[in-house]
Amino acid sequence: MKHPPSAKRSPMNMETMPGLPEMPTAVRTKTDGDASQDPAEWALVAYAGAALGRVFPLPTGQAILGRAPDCVVALLDGEVSRQHARILIQEGRVLVEDLGSTNGTRLNGEPVRGLVDLRTGDRLALGGHVLKLVFLDPLERAFHETLLDLSTKDPLTGLANRGSALAELQNRFGLSLRYNRPLSVVVCDLDHFKQVNDTYGHGAGDIVLRVFGERLLASLREADLAGRIGGEEFLMILPETDLSGARPFAERLRKAIGSTPMSQSGGGLTVTCSLGIAERTAADQDAGQLLARADAALYRAKAGGRDRVSEG
Repeated sequence: MKHPPSAKRSPMNMETMPGLPEMPTAVRTKTDGDASQDPAEWALVAYAGAALGRVFPLPTGQAILGRAPDCVVALLDGEVSRQHARILIQEGRVLVEDLGSTNGTRLNGEPVRGLVDLRTGDRLALGGHVLKLVFLDPLERAFHETLLDLSTKDPLTGLANRGSALAELQNRFGLSLRYNRPLSVVVCDLDHFKQVNDTYGHGAGDIVLRVFGERLLASLREADLAGRIGGEEFLMILPETDLSGARPFAERLRKAIGSTPMSQSGGGLTVTCSLGIAERTAADQDAGQLLARADAALYRAKAGGRDRVSEG
């Protein structure tokens, strides 16, 4: 739905706001002859920044945009404040307000001051992110999410692909360094995976990788991220976590993989994994150094007999 452009947006006070004009509800009715309905929703789509391509559905009521991982629209960017801005959806109207952020919020290039109307197609800029307001039906949302999956996810495991995982590590490292917050990484390698392929075939190897991805995803917290960075090598990024938290996580994952056989035609196949962990220290100048220490710890675990966790 399009709205006529407005020459100037005026700040508003919700308490004294006059009767709000009708805007589309969360249901669109199809054309005559088809009484079915498709639920639609307001959302922000990232058109620039580290969250490029992501769709952020907006609930009725209030949605906070910011760097904090519990924000409805979480943007991992040092230029974004923890609680940067908020969007209100009330009586069919969509409004935005800056929450006293350090670097401000811009609407179509202009600073947001007070509570300001948003309209379909408007663009919000927060730090290095540009978010476009859209009204999505399920088909449009599925289209956006499919494009994002194709560009950022490993199709076999459902984890982040190598490029998106390493980019996320760089973002998380920058935030950890800037705000002096703990950050740990875990590098994991499936033990003797080549033997699985050679003995049982690549189909069985694919099953092992897929089941490993499922078990890994089940072990993550909401703020964590996991990616497949090699054939049988995986990276886990654990923000707000030091070694005392990373090691129990790695041990739980190791036991979850080795304790339950992975099903495949002909029976269950038991696979183990080796893991290396490292926490960011003042000596780490970039994300590559942190990753290298975790990788070195992984090879110590493999050299020590595999199916174990080593610290870097």
